[in-house]
Amino acid sequence: MLNRPDKSIRERLSKLESHLNNENPLLLDVISRFKKLDTVAYKMGLLDTKESYATSIPWWPLVSVLGTFSAGKSSFINNFLGNKLQLTGNQAVDDKFTVVTYSSSKENRVLPGVALNSDPRFPFYQMSDEIDKVASGEGRRIDAYLQMKTSHSDKISGKIIIDSPGFDADEQRNAILRLTDHIVDLSDLVLVFFDARHPEPGAMQDTLDHLVGNTINRSDSEKFLYILNQIDTAAQEDNPEAVVAAWQRALAAKGLTAGRFYSIYNQDLAVPIEDEAVRKRFERKCKQDKAAIYERIHQVEVERSYRIVGALETIASDIENQVVPIVKDAMTRWLKLVLTLDAVAAGVFVVAMSVLAQWFDVWKLFLYDFDNDTVWSSIKLGVVLIAFAVVHFSARSFSARMIAKKIINKVNIDKNLAGKSREARTLAGNIKQAFLKNTQPLRSIFRPMPVGWSMRSKRILAEVSGDASEFIQTMNDRYTKPSGEKQQEEVVSEGLEKR
Repeated sequence: MLNRPDKSIRERLSKLESHLNNENPLLLDVISRFKKLDTVAYKMGLLDTKESYATSIPWWPLVSVLGTFSAGKSSFINNFLGNKLQLTGNQAVDDKFTVVTYSSSKENRVLPGVALNSDPRFPFYQMSDEIDKVASGEGRRIDAYLQMKTSHSDKISGKIIIDSPGFDADEQRNAILRLTDHIVDLSDLVLVFFDARHPEPGAMQDTLDHLVGNTINRSDSEKFLYILNQIDTAAQEDNPEAVVAAWQRALAAKGLTAGRFYSIYNQDLAVPIEDEAVRKRFERKCKQDKAAIYERIHQVEVERSYRIVGALETIASDIENQVVPIVKDAMTRWLKLVLTLDAVAAGVFVVAMSVLAQWFDVWKLFLYDFDNDTVWSSIKLGVVLIAFAVVHFSARSFSARMIAKKIINKVNIDKNLAGKSREARTLAGNIKQAFLKNTQPLRSIFRPMPVGWSMRSKRILAEVSGDASEFIQTMNDRYTKPSGEKQQEEVVSEGLEKR
């Protein structure tokens, strides 16, 4: 395996650098640090040369909107953007994942799924392959699952919103859940919508199971906001608070007892509320919750920058503290298993020859007379050596496969940023592949250190970790100023201007 990225990766990184130079120069230097990590990963076998840590992480802030088909997801997006981009209705109107992105054109456009599947800048790059894994042949119908829409709204500038189909339909269910898991892993913020008209657990069981039960133990669970939409319909109830209480009980039944819960509705489409006191209370609550949600959406750009730099530090740490120990332990177990199998094979051979020696003079096969019979002795020696080599390398191959399976079961897959769910793969790369690189035929089984792990590798990781800390400090200086120096400078400058 070559230790440098192939042409396609170099081109993708070049385009990414051009984008960051225009959009977020602060992260431009982070790319070069990812490239340093790539060199270590290529040598160790953690990455293929067609991969890069920089391309496994989404650089655009992502907000995903999930929930049942009637929960008002599309209406919320339209209201947020300030124009009617998404179709709305009480029944399932849009059965595709829709990526909403900014465009300088004032005209809204709808682009097919292939626009996302073939463009590495967007979150569904090569998603047809993933769909094929759960529904054979469906990857060719990528346009049936994905679409992209453009909006001229400034609110979407610098970020991407993903609207999902509902979880109610059984058709294409496995593929939809696979795509949902993918965008949840990539997203900086996940808005989970529920319908206040059907707050009982039975009506939203699928959403509860997949989006609540499966997320409460995630390390990034704070990025999930749970929203009870169309709460205006509860205003006609004798006890409107009971609707919210029923919803929260359903969430608690799945283990979610803490978190951010919101109750909102679209005031342009609201059911008339005759009681003025109730109406004002609903409007006040809706306004407060919407403002909080919009503020979180606005903050994803800052959060994404911290997440990317955090990923840089995490990868450097994981390679040294997680990958190397796992690979070294696997190599030790592999060595012991190979030697054990070699010893067993040798023992079986000796016993078999001893038994055969009672009837045949088999030991003559191992007598060599190179002085008088060079050719025949050379042939016999060659056959014996080949036989022993076949047994030994078969033991190596078998042992490697057995140990690799144990690595798959041992690795704790962290998908929070990478969005990967491939076997034995962490944010740091493919540990199984790294181990198998140490079991290649021409590599001695007695080498104690993994391929590519050296003092130079350690030095690179230490440099990257140090740089990551400096990047964090730089961002802190941009967004915070505990000393108040900046504010004081601004006051002084304002005073000078007045003079």
